[in-house]
Amino acid sequence: MPKTTHERVKRKVPHMLQTCRSIMFFGLLPCSRRKALLMANKGWNSDEARSSLSTTVPKLTAALSFLLLAACSSQQASLEDRVINVESDAIPTSASPAPDMSGLLRQTSPSYVTITIAEARRQGRPGEGDAGQAVTSGSGFIVDDSGHVLTAGHVAVKNGYSVTARGADGRLYSGRVVAIRPNNDMALIALKGLNGKPVEPASSPCMPRGASVFSLGKPHAQGDTARLGQVESMSFGRAVSYNGFGYPDAMVLRMNTKKGESGGPVFNGSGQLTGMVVSTLSDGNGRPLNLAHAVPSSSLADFLCSQVSCSARWQSLAGQSTQSCRANSS
Repeated sequence: MPKTTHERVKRKVPHMLQTCRSIMFFGLLPCSRRKALLMANKGWNSDEARSSLSTTVPKLTAALSFLLLAACSSQQASLEDRVINVESDAIPTSASPAPDMSGLLRQTSPSYVTITIAEARRQGRPGEGDAGQAVTSGSGFIVDDSGHVLTAGHVAVKNGYSVTARGADGRLYSGRVVAIRPNNDMALIALKGLNGKPVEPASSPCMPRGASVFSLGKPHAQGDTARLGQVESMSFGRAVSYNGFGYPDAMVLRMNTKKGESGGPVFNGSGQLTGMVVSTLSDGNGRPLNLAHAVPSSSLADFLCSQVSCSARWQSLAGQSTQSCRANSS
């Protein structure tokens, strides 16, 4: 049975009183920009769109589901302490003990943001600001001091789309999708005046099987969650594609991710970034396998440094490959 605890992070965020939810896949939600902004104010996500792919694995047929969300909401807002639920299906071992989540959340949660994506407003259309209809929402994480955020490509949807993000301080920040790499399901967002703490990437993308990891995300619109798990493998061993997005390979995590956690950061036991959640695995009947896919940090670094000026640590990571992880473990 999953273990659930709560860590209260000293941060004020608005509380949603009314919500309207709509299941759509890359469609436009019938919500005004005001509703989209209020949704991001809470970081609210609705039931997400799903796309399944039957993939053959040894003795098992798997389906990959998007962890994508689309939602709208309207409410009056009040302030409350933000609570991050800690959930785990992983069994601690002597080689990989359960991490101290209280300290790790204080270290990593300021880098985690909730984002709302909207179509760009057409020229000449009267209205509020630059954003049009809300399209999707999801998670992301700050990667530098210049307001850049990484998220999943299928969450960002399209280059040039408008973004509203709720930062660690509870404030809303506006920006745009500035780059997408569809064949590795990654997107870069630029936010104006973002006040937050960038993630610290691990010096190497390699992690041994059984190593402890945790992600930050928002499953089923039920609140921010730190999900504990373990590394199953540094390689899935084949390419995956879905509706214009995909990846050539991925980390396999023993982690019971839920719909709504795409774009969320994956950290190691030291609170350093090691990947980004992109999909969850289920069998041919839709039953969860307690396995998830994550884009490794080296791929994230390569994408980031190809788009903006990045730090020496990111540059060093961009020059590495998870193929060396497999070679060293064999």
